[in-house]
Amino acid sequence: MQEIERKFLVHSSGFIAEASHSQKIAQGYLNSTPERTVRIRIKDDKGFITIKGKGDESGTTRFEWEKEIELYEAEALLKLCETGVIDKNRYLIKKGNHTFEVDIFEGENKGLIVAEIELSDANETFEKPNWLAKEVTGDEKYYNAYLSKKPFTTW
Repeated sequence: MQEIERKFLVHSSGFIAEASHSQKIAQGYLNSTPERTVRIRIKDDKGFITIKGKGDESGTTRFEWEKEIELYEAEALLKLCETGVIDKNRYLIKKGNHTFEVDIFEGENKGLIVAEIELSDANETFEKPNWLAKEVTGDEKYYNAYLSKKPFTTW
């Protein structure tokens, strides 16, 4: 139940041609405190509830629990969420033994493109594609929970 993840800004849309799949995502937060977040997500036509704990000092590792729920439940729970639903398109790109999830944000976060990679160990090496820019792992302003309250277009 530990998530080990690194996060990067993306400087071009060249990654789209490399994507094996894309998904439309809408997500909101029932709770978005730094100590714990409770997220409701609709990914294409599936619903999910996710609980995340506070990250470690580097922001790389934290507790994560996720469960698929019925779509109608996710739609109802999204209506109860805090203000600031996140809309984004996610592209999945395989590089070596890993898959990057690249999110192009819409709405109030339009203009922001972030790539995430999940690892099995915090020190694991991975192939870095040329479209990756600055690493923002651990920078809370790039967390979706933060973006729901302080959108990218307001920075």
